[in-house]
Amino acid sequence: MRYIKIEIDDEEQYERLSEIKDSHGMTWKGVLLRGAKGLDSDGPLSED
Repeated sequence: MRYIKIEIDDEEQYERLSEIKDSHGMTWKGVLLRGAKGLDSDGPLSED
């Protein structure tokens, strides 16, 4: 298993991301993968 550490210095930015995560019932991993999928619309993440 690998780990990713993300530091968010802006409290407002963290709170907004956390609200989005919670409102969609996602985990931080899910938020990260969903964001990557949106950025990689023609790549391998768009296939699942």
